[in-house]
Amino acid sequence: MPTGKVWIKKVIQKWLFGRLYSLQGLLALFLLGAILTGLIASCSPVVDKVAAKKPDIELTLVSFAVTRTAHEAIIPKFVEKWQRERNQYVKFSRSYGGSGAQTRAVIDGLDADIVHLALALDTKRIEKEGLIAPGWEKQFPNNGIVSQSVAALVTRPGNPKNIQTWSDLTQPGIRIITADPRTSGVARWNFLALWNGAIQAGSDENRATDFVEKVYSNVPIFARDAREATDAFVKQGQGDVLINYENEVVLAQLKGQKLDYTIPDVNISIDNPIAIADKNVEKHGNREVAEAFVNYLFTPSAQAEFAKVGFRPVNQTLAQTKAIQDKYPGVSNLGTVKDFGGWNAVQKKFFADGGIFDQIQQKNRN
Repeated sequence: MPTGKVWIKKVIQKWLFGRLYSLQGLLALFLLGAILTGLIASCSPVVDKVAAKKPDIELTLVSFAVTRTAHEAIIPKFVEKWQRERNQYVKFSRSYGGSGAQTRAVIDGLDADIVHLALALDTKRIEKEGLIAPGWEKQFPNNGIVSQSVAALVTRPGNPKNIQTWSDLTQPGIRIITADPRTSGVARWNFLALWNGAIQAGSDENRATDFVEKVYSNVPIFARDAREATDAFVKQGQGDVLINYENEVVLAQLKGQKLDYTIPDVNISIDNPIAIADKNVEKHGNREVAEAFVNYLFTPSAQAEFAKVGFRPVNQTLAQTKAIQDKYPGVSNLGTVKDFGGWNAVQKKFFADGGIFDQIQQKNRN
């Protein structure tokens, strides 16, 4: 019987030691696993960051002259946003100038990824060359119209010539500063504003032509673009009245220049489109960031920057705020290019070789 007890005792001891070793093994494995998990977890963010970091990418923005200040404020905000969200730095190249001249430059090889021009006619010229795909108007909000303004009449302090409406511009001896419709988008809008003013006053086309002819007979020399026109009037003291974008006037005031101006009740909606140069972004491999930037331009944040420098917001949330409505009062009779058949019809009728503008200039030279 004692022998049996000894045997049972040995069996129990062997079993207990085996269990102990198994528990120690499990504990060791558990501790090893925990250590490895911690090491992996601590290393993962570093690995992820290295893996997620992307090479810099470049965008080329080609825009008309008077958008410079707005874009230069917006671009850093977008760059910071993209860097934060995508861990990629966006390097921007910019080119600013008269809309017609910029259009010609893009057609001739300026490697634009994004074009922001003064009028859809210029965008369509680039489309015709195969650089922009048809249907660009529907690719972005608001039919691609990203900035908007109206025409303004800027006078000397106290308005000594008492210029209030378009008809006042026909007074003999009035010297008018404006840009050249052959090189400047704003100048074509100015022309349409004058034409619309005559038509809305009851003129037929013959009388409207006579009216616009009288106005342009008071233009001593044409500026190349809106910015040059403003500089000629403000900095060089040329002329009695300046026809220009409302936003140019607001921007000049922000720079400390005191200007008297009026927004005629009969006016034109100056709509500035933006588009992707599809052929170029495919070549550069930067479509995603190009589209992201264009979409960003329609956000309240970007539109607020346009509004600061005189453009009327196209973002309706921002446009309905009291601050914006106080700054940009409504215009009672606001025409659009559609009222004249769209830009193709407008170009053919007014600005093509031998069109109404050429006829007017020919008469004024004689």
